[in-house]
Amino acid sequence: MNIDFSIIWFAIIIFATLMYIIADGFDLGIGIILPLTKDKVQRDTMVNSVAPVWDGNETWLVLGGAALYGAFPLAYAVIIDALTIPLTLMLVGLIFRGVAFEFRVNALPKHRLFWDSAFIGGSILATFCQGITVGAVINGFDVIERRFNGSALDWLTPFPVFCGFALLVTYALLGSSWLIMKTEHKLHRKMCSLTVYLAIILFIVIAIVSLWTPLTHTDIAERWFSLPNLFFLLPVPFFVIGLTWGIVRTAYNYGHYLPFILSLLLVFIGFSGLGISIWPNIIPPNISIWDAASPSSSQKFMLVGAIFIIPIILVYTSWSYYVFRGKVNPNESYH
Repeated sequence: MNIDFSIIWFAIIIFATLMYIIADGFDLGIGIILPLTKDKVQRDTMVNSVAPVWDGNETWLVLGGAALYGAFPLAYAVIIDALTIPLTLMLVGLIFRGVAFEFRVNALPKHRLFWDSAFIGGSILATFCQGITVGAVINGFDVIERRFNGSALDWLTPFPVFCGFALLVTYALLGSSWLIMKTEHKLHRKMCSLTVYLAIILFIVIAIVSLWTPLTHTDIAERWFSLPNLFFLLPVPFFVIGLTWGIVRTAYNYGHYLPFILSLLLVFIGFSGLGISIWPNIIPPNISIWDAASPSSSQKFMLVGAIFIIPIILVYTSWSYYVFRGKVNPNESYH
């Protein structure tokens, strides 16, 4: 039996990317919405809600990057070359955010504003650059003889920039709905109100991206509207409307768990749409996963390690969330 290791590794990268968006998305989202409250206790509670798990969430980013480098070296080389600036800025943002996470809790009162600003700025910068990266990948890259043939600023076009804004809204919704689940009283009510507005804004953003993408990319339009794909995609708009309505309704009624769960489902729908849009290409518009793949012997060797590593990551991540389940106590701090 012939096993297509390229498909297996593509699935692993997609899974790692989705896990990163879900896990790191809500704690980046907390940094994005942190400026909306000035109360010190509320800010501390927001940050403490992810303090025990935030650094473990980024394991998925490392796994996805390493898998791309080993399984699809051509894709890794093109993306790194084409998106050097936004990827570097993303790492700078993550570094500032990580340092601020550790320093703000022990900072003197006169220094607290600086570290809060670093946490906020790092979260916004990292998220915006991730969105730009997604938009640039959808736009595709000019590759000639297996080398990127464009300029270092090809990503600086309206669609990737709008995708950066779209991801800011997405992560902000994940952050606010996470805080609905983790907080109580005044902060809980504030996050419920914010989630209602963010869900509506995200719905509008999804509608714009869904129209913009096929109108500017004929290959994606053909993939979406050709048969039988059209029949599979027809229910998607109704799912998006239903999930948005569910988020708004449950948040408006001061729910606890459902807003976050429904937000995750909405993100999953959007992420699935991205995958459908570019499949089977890993470097749009015309480099497939098989064109960019490393030798099957290399993929097979790496898969042995992945079979052990991925379950371990899932177990310790699940255990961390289980141990720190429930509402955050505002009287307890992160040290």
